[in-house]
Amino acid sequence: MSAAIQTLGLIAGNRTLPFLLAKQARAMGVARLVAVAFEGETDPALAKLVDEIVWLRVGQLGKLIAAFAERGVKHCVMAGQIAPKNLFDLRPDLRAVALLMRLKEKNAHTIFGGIADELRKDGVELISAVPWLQPLMAGPGFALGKQLSDEETADVRFGFRIAKEVSRLEIGQTVVVKGGTVLAVEGFEGTDKALARGGELAGKAGGAVAVKVAKEQHDLRFDIPCVGPRTLEACAAGGVRVLAFEVGRTLLLEQDVMEKLVRQHGLSVVTVEGEK
Repeated sequence: MSAAIQTLGLIAGNRTLPFLLAKQARAMGVARLVAVAFEGETDPALAKLVDEIVWLRVGQLGKLIAAFAERGVKHCVMAGQIAPKNLFDLRPDLRAVALLMRLKEKNAHTIFGGIADELRKDGVELISAVPWLQPLMAGPGFALGKQLSDEETADVRFGFRIAKEVSRLEIGQTVVVKGGTVLAVEGFEGTDKALARGGELAGKAGGAVAVKVAKEQHDLRFDIPCVGPRTLEACAAGGVRVLAFEVGRTLLLEQDVMEKLVRQHGLSVVTVEGEK
C-alpha cells in the first residue's frame, strides 16, 4: 500500500521519530506530507520537512480529525511518543471526552484504537508506519559494543521471557534483570525511569541487563518500540550495562550517535528473538 500513497498524514509526537518518518516517506515516494503537531511535545523544526503543519493541544481530537479530512488526507500514521495520560491532563475536547467515556479500559491500545475508529468515521485510515521505517529496524545478529558474557547472555534470554509476559499483561515492554532476578518492570512511568530503578537495585557492581520487546499482538499503528541515544544515556546513568531489544520489531534511532555512546560508556547493545 505504501508505494501507492501520495498524500500522507502524520500525527507527530515528540523526539526524533517524526523526522525519520518524514524523511523515509519522502525517499520512498510520498509527494505530500500533512502533519498534526502538538504544542509542548512536537519539535517545531518538523515544519521544514512537511508541506503543511497544524498545531493543536493533545486532546483536541475533533480538530485533529478535521485537519486531515479538510485537506483531503485519506491515510495517516503515528510517529513519536504521545503519552495517553495527556488525553486526561490537557482538557480533552467533546469528541475526545465522548471517546473516553465509551472505553471500558483506558490504556494506550484502547485509547489509540478509539482514535483510529474516530478517524475512520471521517474517511481517514490510520495505518502502520512500518512500511516506511522497516529499513531502520535491526535484524538478527545485530550487536554494538563488547561481546556478552555467558551470564549476560543468560540474563538476556531470561529477561526476554519475562518481558514478553509483562507486555502480554499490558503492563510495560521493558524489564531489567541481573543474575536471573527481576530488578525492575516498566510501568506507567516509562522506560527511562524503569532503567534507573533497575540499575540502582543492581548495586555498585552494576551489571544490570535491560530487555525491551513488542507485545505479541502489538498494534504497530500506535507504537513502534524504539531505542536510541536517549535510551543509552538512561542505561549509562542508571548503571545498566546491556540493552537487548527484539529483532525486527524495534527501530534504531541515530545509530551513529548510539555507536559513540556505546564506546564512551562501555555498553553492549544486541538484538534478541524468541525460540523457534
